[in-house]
Amino acid sequence: MSVPSPYSAALERIPVTQKSVDAGGTRTAYWEYGPADSEMTILAVHGFRGDHHGLEPVVAQMPDVRWIMPDLPGFGQTPPIAGRTHDLRAYTEWLTAFASTVAPGAIVLGHSFGSIVASAAVAGGLETPRLILVNPIGAPALEGPRGVLTRLAVFYYWASARLPAALGTELLRSPIIVRIMSIAMAKTRDKGLRRFIHDQHDRYFSTFSDRETLRQAFTTSVSHDVRESAGAIDVPTLLVAAVEDDITPIAKERELVRMFRDAVLTEIDGVGHLIHYEKPREAASAIRDVIGIRGERAP
Repeated sequence: MSVPSPYSAALERIPVTQKSVDAGGTRTAYWEYGPADSEMTILAVHGFRGDHHGLEPVVAQMPDVRWIMPDLPGFGQTPPIAGRTHDLRAYTEWLTAFASTVAPGAIVLGHSFGSIVASAAVAGGLETPRLILVNPIGAPALEGPRGVLTRLAVFYYWASARLPAALGTELLRSPIIVRIMSIAMAKTRDKGLRRFIHDQHDRYFSTFSDRETLRQAFTTSVSHDVRESAGAIDVPTLLVAAVEDDITPIAKERELVRMFRDAVLTEIDGVGHLIHYEKPREAASAIRDVIGIRGERAP
């Protein structure tokens, strides 16, 4: 039985439609939230191992905005890209193709691993009026305060890919491992919110398509960061960073914002790498401030 979401009342007020489209070499599943005639559309890219559900708490705070939220190739309901290694180029080409087909001219938002994909795509030519990065990966994962844990994760994915198929997949989907990941990231002391976060990870962190695609995506996630793309991005950019993020320390985010031609940094205290779950109202407020929407807000 799933844990009730603290954001469900607000989210239930927002219309949602599930769709799919051929883009970038795969049949991409995506969800459209909010009014179809909204003056603003945001194309949101989720993080590693999750799917579109993770960003729903932010959507719940902005009912007047149209959101387009795909599942990344190899995650959720989107199959892998046939015949491709799931490296950064494959993901950026997929996102560019998807955006041009479904949401041309939309604001692009990326969370965590999605920040790497989104920034690389915009740097590579994806047209957007504005870029928003939530919990951006602003430094190499192996250099962060939890670099040792990242190295353990590298070994975990490496070993899982080399075990017999059934055993390796079982290890990757282990509820114990997923819970350890969830506990490591959550900062909130609210017991109800922590239960919700753990339930979300239990439900959606193991919906990847297969272990090899997952290994390739993980390798991509720890081999790149937003710094590689920042200097080539010429659209206004918002960075929404967490003061207690263990993956990219706030000091590195303060360095990252200066690498863009036109960027602002909003720092949110009392949260780590799960801004979208723990502080979605604050994230939505920062987004509203930069995109100029002062309309309806969630109760």
